[in-house]
Amino acid sequence: MLGMEMSVNPAIRLPHILISPLSSSFPVILSVSPPSSTRATNSATSTTRVVVKEQTHTEPAQPPPSARGKRQFSSYSTRKSAILEVQQSSDFNSSLERLGGILKVQDLNAILRNFGEQGRWQDLSQLFEWMQQHGKTSVSSYSSYIKFLGKSPNPLKALGIYNGITDESVKINVFICNSLLSCLVRNGKFDRSIKLLDEMKQNGLTPDAVTYNTLLAGCIKVQNGYSKALELVQELKYNGLEMESVMYGILLAVCASNNLCEEAQSYFNQMKDEGHSPNIYHYSSLLNAYSSGGDYKKADELVQDMKSSGLVPNKVMLTTLLKVYVRGGLFERSRELLAELDALGYAEDEMPYCLLMDGLSKAGCLDEARVVFEELQEKCVKSDGYAHSIMISAFCRGGHFEEAKQLSRDFEAKYDKYDVVLLNTMLCAYCRSGDMESVMHVMRKMDELAINPDYNTFHILIKYFCKEKLYMLAYRTMEDMHSKGHQAEEELCSTLIFHLGKMGAHREALSVYNMLRYSKRTMCKALHEKMLHILIAGKLLKDAYVVVKDNSSSISHPAIKKFASAFMRLGNMNLLNDVMKAIHSSGYKIDQGLFHLAISRYIAETEKKELLLQLLEWMTGQGYVVDSSTRNLILKNSHILGRRLIADILSKQHMMSKSLRST
Repeated sequence: MLGMEMSVNPAIRLPHILISPLSSSFPVILSVSPPSSTRATNSATSTTRVVVKEQTHTEPAQPPPSARGKRQFSSYSTRKSAILEVQQSSDFNSSLERLGGILKVQDLNAILRNFGEQGRWQDLSQLFEWMQQHGKTSVSSYSSYIKFLGKSPNPLKALGIYNGITDESVKINVFICNSLLSCLVRNGKFDRSIKLLDEMKQNGLTPDAVTYNTLLAGCIKVQNGYSKALELVQELKYNGLEMESVMYGILLAVCASNNLCEEAQSYFNQMKDEGHSPNIYHYSSLLNAYSSGGDYKKADELVQDMKSSGLVPNKVMLTTLLKVYVRGGLFERSRELLAELDALGYAEDEMPYCLLMDGLSKAGCLDEARVVFEELQEKCVKSDGYAHSIMISAFCRGGHFEEAKQLSRDFEAKYDKYDVVLLNTMLCAYCRSGDMESVMHVMRKMDELAINPDYNTFHILIKYFCKEKLYMLAYRTMEDMHSKGHQAEEELCSTLIFHLGKMGAHREALSVYNMLRYSKRTMCKALHEKMLHILIAGKLLKDAYVVVKDNSSSISHPAIKKFASAFMRLGNMNLLNDVMKAIHSSGYKIDQGLFHLAISRYIAETEKKELLLQLLEWMTGQGYVVDSSTRNLILKNSHILGRRLIADILSKQHMMSKSLRST
């Protein structure tokens, strides 16, 4: 493709091949940089193939080489000025309409990249749309634009742009595909990226090393990421690709994120056996794997091995080592290492302090954690508020709710940067201290900043509302939680169901029960019977029937009898026979009182005589007979039901009764 620019992962070395069409009569300008004198004088070694047609008597004479060079330089200078003007113009659209005609695809691609690097997302989109409308796009245009959409972030728009490509050969271009996959992975759409890769391969894509590195990187933060990474490794080997240094580095990071220390060690050894020299990233990833178990002995050996190979531990490495010491409970060594980081200038931000504070507070050393926090403040360490978040949580765990609340207010006064983690921490502090006004303030803050609540947000609020006996508010919060795709834990659902039932909110209790019932979690068997009693009290007998039918083995016989009695008296008559059958199937022996209730209701409603006859036939088949009282009631009304038919049914029951007595 003319002037195609390739976006390549800097970690992967690929040959940079640039090819121009064979029919071109003049060299193609491949970048906005001035052509060097070396390239001009050494055309034999140029990577750009130039084919010049022979002159015929019908063609005008070509200008001499010196004139052509001046014209090319003049054209380049004009385009370079146009590029700068478009990039710097306060009226981008106007300058683009005026100068777009002299700009080539590669020039527009340069502007596109400039807008993306500066985060000018609106200008980026407008420029790409203009390029599409004027037919000035290339593979590099799509690749760069989709890549920047991933940073904006706008993965859905990137998918739309990709799906809008009509040329199938362009659509399976590996650079475009890699940009789209990277966009999806970057924005947490890993499963969608895997599905899309399969579609791309079916359409003819040949994945390269960058493709697999992109998807392997996505395995770091997803559930069951290690097993998915193994599938990708198996596939890339099947496709003839070799494991290389970058892939091993990503695999080590995947192992670390899944707390797989032994697997990480195995890959590290395998990488060295294959002749790859570990770099600082490999050592840091393996060290991070050690941190999950606080294995400081292996960590110290690894750092020594790295130093002996000529590598000097950097900020990331030493901070990770600090995390190992903290998780291993070596707080004194952690303090010494923190002092070393400070001396090296590696403790200018809050991360190492946060690691130590968090470890100390979770180990019950709240006073020591407070000292580290005060030190951080005295040294004016750069902080985004996470140190406050850790200490607020620590105060809440230690029961120091007033201190937690005060620190939350200090944070709000000092910082104007929030995310869901920080807001959840503040929310927890206010809830634990019973400060309803501040709780509502945090919720309004979330709305104002368009920060979506997560599972923890809802969980904190529901527990707080239950504690304050605001059960309907807790219910509405749980409804909202469910609509956002989060499922509350069973204990919290059970508590809310009980209190809703107690206050007479029977339908709301049923709604919470169904939220839990239709989730993929295993429910406590006792909850079904608890729900049954609430439904009976609320006279929601049809719903109670569903609970009994689906969970009879988890419900006691006294509870089933209570339900059956209520249903025979007040339930839907069209379901009486179905309820009888469900109760019988549960193993409960139906007593004569229930039959008498049902038969009495049928006789009172003459239009239901068919249901009565069906019930009597079913009773005979299951070994049930009516008692004398019910028999007399039936005979008294046999003229309505049909004397001969009733006599026949009762005769069968009498014979069966004699047979049973004789046995």
